[in-house]
Amino acid sequence: MINLKQDTDGNVRMSRIFPSKTAITITFTDGSQEETTGGRMNELYNAALADFRLRNGMDAKGFSHNPVPGIHRKNAVGFVPVKPGLGK
Repeated sequence: MINLKQDTDGNVRMSRIFPSKTAITITFTDGSQEETTGGRMNELYNAALADFRLRNGMDAKGFSHNPVPGIHRKNAVGFVPVKPGLGK
């Protein structure tokens, strides 16, 4: 089981994809906990990545037609927004 903790901005740190059947517990800032699966967290990660790409003018594969040199991991997100009730 993996335990993730929500930060004050409403996000959890997630820099990789989890196996889909892995049990994940999220501890929210209000102290409540919720259990979900790796598959659900992967869906949230993909949505955050799509939003990141849209806001930064990238296409669906993450390619930018106006590349900025010197940016590390420009095609990835490290934080995923979560809120109670995400497993529903």
